[in-house]
Amino acid sequence: MRLLQQALLLESERGFADLLGRRERFSGFLARSLQAPPQEITAGHSRCLELAAAFAGYAELSLARRQSLVRDCRQHLHQLRQGLEPARPMGPPRLRLMAAAPPPTPTAAGGLLPDTPLGEIRGVGPRTAARLAQLGLFVVRDLVHYYPRDYLDYANLVRIEGLRAGSTATIVATVRRCHAFASPRNPNLAILELQLSDPTGRLRVSRFMAGKRFTSPGWLKSQQRLYPPGASLAVSGLVRETPYGPAFQDPLIEVLESPQAPLRSEAIGRLLPVYGLTEGLGADRLRQAVASVLPLVESWGDPLPPPLRRAEGLMARPEALRQIHAPRDQESLRASRQRLVFDEFLLLQLGLLQRRRALTQRPSPPLQSPSRNSLVARFLELLPFQLTAAQRRVLEEIRADLARPQAMARLLQGDVGSGKTVVAIAALLTAIDAGCQGALMAPTEVLAEQHYQKLCGWLPQLHVTCGLLSGSTPARLRRQLLSDLTQGTLQLLVGTHALLEDPVAFARLGLVVVDEQHRFGVAQRNRLLAKGLQPHLLTMTATPIPRTLALSVHGDLEVSQIDGLPPGRTPIQTRLLRAGERQLAYELIREEVARGQRAYVVLPLVEESEKLDLRSAVAVHRQLSEEVFPELQVGLLHGRLAGPDKQATLQAFARGESQVLVSTTVVEVGVDVPEASVMVVEHAERFGLAQLHQLRGRVGRGAAASHCLLINDSRQALARQRLDVLVRSSDGFEIAEMDLRLRGPGQVLGTRQSGLPDLALASLIDDGAVLEQARDVGGRILAEDPSLERHPRLLAMLQSQRARLTAGARLN
Repeated sequence: MRLLQQALLLESERGFADLLGRRERFSGFLARSLQAPPQEITAGHSRCLELAAAFAGYAELSLARRQSLVRDCRQHLHQLRQGLEPARPMGPPRLRLMAAAPPPTPTAAGGLLPDTPLGEIRGVGPRTAARLAQLGLFVVRDLVHYYPRDYLDYANLVRIEGLRAGSTATIVATVRRCHAFASPRNPNLAILELQLSDPTGRLRVSRFMAGKRFTSPGWLKSQQRLYPPGASLAVSGLVRETPYGPAFQDPLIEVLESPQAPLRSEAIGRLLPVYGLTEGLGADRLRQAVASVLPLVESWGDPLPPPLRRAEGLMARPEALRQIHAPRDQESLRASRQRLVFDEFLLLQLGLLQRRRALTQRPSPPLQSPSRNSLVARFLELLPFQLTAAQRRVLEEIRADLARPQAMARLLQGDVGSGKTVVAIAALLTAIDAGCQGALMAPTEVLAEQHYQKLCGWLPQLHVTCGLLSGSTPARLRRQLLSDLTQGTLQLLVGTHALLEDPVAFARLGLVVVDEQHRFGVAQRNRLLAKGLQPHLLTMTATPIPRTLALSVHGDLEVSQIDGLPPGRTPIQTRLLRAGERQLAYELIREEVARGQRAYVVLPLVEESEKLDLRSAVAVHRQLSEEVFPELQVGLLHGRLAGPDKQATLQAFARGESQVLVSTTVVEVGVDVPEASVMVVEHAERFGLAQLHQLRGRVGRGAAASHCLLINDSRQALARQRLDVLVRSSDGFEIAEMDLRLRGPGQVLGTRQSGLPDLALASLIDDGAVLEQARDVGGRILAEDPSLERHPRLLAMLQSQRARLTAGARLN
């Protein structure tokens, strides 16, 4: 059996050329030997015969097939040999790391302060400081909080037989042979080749050194003296697959004084941090810079009192900062990350809870409707339908808040078509019944006009005055509206951002309702609240928000959720089409229009862009109206149209004067045309899942069966995988959760304008339990110490974060 293994090894080393021996070729020798295997082989006989037949045709095989056959044969013989040997337990190798130095005292950091410029640190210098500045790192604090983005797990100790391609690992093995030589093809390339073995197998390790000095005979001889046969080595690196089996790519090597001697290397056998780099700044240089400032963290102390920290099972913050950059093992890395993630969430929640405290502790007039013949009761009688149980429950929650002497701060969320607007109108009527005025702010003129038209159908019957204020409101009408508003004769004002302008003043504003609130920043929301005598606040969103994101972005608000749809809503059939199947969408539009229905065609762009190869709304409108549907009326709606033109286009579509509406995402929210039964989205891969779910919600609002066709122009598998989520599910919360996982919170909700700080380590997707823990701890801390006077370090961290956010807002 050993002779067969030697023949196979020689064939692989000589390039699988079917070597010619003294009597016969390699393939003939293998075929003959395996046909009559050695006497010690009792098992695996049939497999030997299969291999013998394969080697009989070796000469006709391609190089890749020859490599595969030789490898399979070597593995089979190795398994047979193992079966002959007595079994013995083989655990992972043992490796001792050099004990880490004890944490230095604060004076060991050379008198550095958190705000010390990096250029003043010994060992960093001005040139490296300039490179670090390109990463946004200017002072010691910045560098300490520049966390690794990944780790190379060289602490994964395995035997040679346990090496797996694609993983990082460390082995401890014995040198059998060392060969250092200049490459025959490149005189400036030196190759160090080590043959290693351990009790489970053998491995070839190669290192390549480019440079003339490495190819000198003296240097090559010195390398061979470094790795004498019998020496013990520790080798770490990324394992890759080769035709000869697993091998290390760019290995790190250390010679051990003995198999039990501790490692001196800062990388081998350890978790090695990987940082984001910039041009001119290498990984080793950045690690050295971080190591030079880590001693300072001991003097920063811990913002959490020791009893609280121990009760929550958290690592001390100085230790966490050290372990995140230089972890001892996976467990210490997990514990350090948990502590730092907790701190990020705690600061976030403290800020939100303080903001909520400021909102809700404002003394606000309690708003209660009279028990009999109230506006709300009369309004509900006007509706042609009954409120669902979820709508009634949410309305009661809102009215209970309005009746309190503290200001309400509540978020109303519900899926597309769940009936949020009706609940909001009932809340506004509660405020008007109590003698106050109401304001309803929407993000677009289209949506504001839609709300106004709905209100005009109901409020005159209740003798409630209502007005619409937007950027396109004529000056004369604007002056009249503002005058009526100031005098109190105008009870409800609907509008866009125009409500935020200084001339807009209310006589007695009692309730502010903000629709699609994630499109408004906190500053804009607060500006509208400042126009009344501490009015109550109700915000609405039709974008379902996973709980972790709601706690992060809307942690200053109580959340009410309408978790059911009105009865009778027809399910929407969603299909995914390729660009070449666009005609199927056009045929469906023709069929639906023939039944008296209408269709949307939505695109991401108004006009074609030189940088993006995308169909534009203007070009598609021209094509559909002139070539595809010349017999139909095709409307065009986009954000650049003047307000009156938008309304005229929408009204023509609603009345059926145009049967197809080509639009940008202006129709994403609020547009309600019950006869619309087809939604075609071009370049669907360019939209987020939550946004596509919003667009899909524009159809299926009547009794007819409705369709949503997503045209995917991308060939990427990930794009199709994302869109398949919409095909499978109509649950807005499931879709939002997937959108959060695929695109992140900043993309899903535009969280920058919400005042949400950047999270360096924390993940709203994976760290939900830590977020809940931080919110609970933050609530307890503020209940006992609202101004954080007894937690000075925590207060300083919170103020520092606010200062950075404020500075960022000013820059933006």
